[in-house]
Amino acid sequence: MKKKTKNCCVCLILIVVSFFNQVVLANNTESKLQWFRDDKFGLFIHWGPSSIMGVEISWARQDHPYDHPGDGPFVPNELYDLLYRSFNPVKFDADQWMKLAKDAGFKYVVFTSKHHDGFSMWHTKLRDYNISNTPFKRDICRELADAAHKYGLKLGWYYSTRDWSHPDYLVDDNKKYNDFYEGQIRELLTNYGKVDIMWFDHAAGNWSDYTFERLFDMMYSLQSENLLVNNRAAKFVKGAKDSPPSPAIQKLVDGDYDTPEQKIGKFQTDRAWESCMTMTKCDGGGWSYRPDGKTISYKETLQTLVHTVTGDGNLLLNVGPLPTGEFPADQVEILKKIGKWLKKNGESIYGTRGGPLPNGKWGGMTQ
Repeated sequence: MKKKTKNCCVCLILIVVSFFNQVVLANNTESKLQWFRDDKFGLFIHWGPSSIMGVEISWARQDHPYDHPGDGPFVPNELYDLLYRSFNPVKFDADQWMKLAKDAGFKYVVFTSKHHDGFSMWHTKLRDYNISNTPFKRDICRELADAAHKYGLKLGWYYSTRDWSHPDYLVDDNKKYNDFYEGQIRELLTNYGKVDIMWFDHAAGNWSDYTFERLFDMMYSLQSENLLVNNRAAKFVKGAKDSPPSPAIQKLVDGDYDTPEQKIGKFQTDRAWESCMTMTKCDGGGWSYRPDGKTISYKETLQTLVHTVTGDGNLLLNVGPLPTGEFPADQVEILKKIGKWLKKNGESIYGTRGGPLPNGKWGGMTQ
């Protein structure tokens, strides 16, 4: 009887400890998300050599290894992959970009350090396919990071785990590519000061192709566990009945918040979310500079922001710069108007939570 009592006590202690750890973990997650939930409004920037042709970043490339084919129109690989040799955005001014972001009411910025095409917008030492080998040569990520810090904007790096031009991508056991992409993330989290967000954009292949525990341990060791990570580090990874090898890895790759794309997320207060949406509407996405696209109106932009925030989410609003390094003029004017509106009405946006009632035809509310 005493042995049974002892075993019951041990089980009870383990249950209590497990519950306590879950509560602490949940509280820690909410604590590090506080600034994110308060700030509400982020600037997304998709940019690279594809802007020279005014085609969709990465998806205009003819081949997308281990991925869906896309909608086109397409550019042959041999042409797309050499666009960087002509990329010379002489009018790029990071200070001007970040000042505009500040004036427009953005609180954080997320920049495409590397998209699916594999081109790196910083001076990576791990591959020649990067900005240092363009006519422009300057480290764009460096200048953006410095300017973001100057204007008090939190900084996020978008990084695509997919890499359609890398010779080792998903080859054999993927070890060489794992070492490469984790090495690039180490550069981004080591050489550019404080980084607040790692914004991943999907990975293909199988669970056995990646070492996610090693990746997350490295990221948190470099930028502390307050680094926010979105929910796309392992999206589209398959194998083992499409489940991660352990609940711990599942929790890691689920990240800190959800990222509905090109739509306003549903009313959701129990988990943070961020809608990523473009200011340009066209076939194929409109993430990068697309002169064939149409810019959404000031009214639609403002309504999108308000409907997102009243749904208890964040809005990550995307701009695709011209190949010269300038933001589209019509989008600049809209952002300036948004900034003026936020100066008058910001208290209904920043530092609020959506609800308590879900959005309806009558509108929405914050509290």
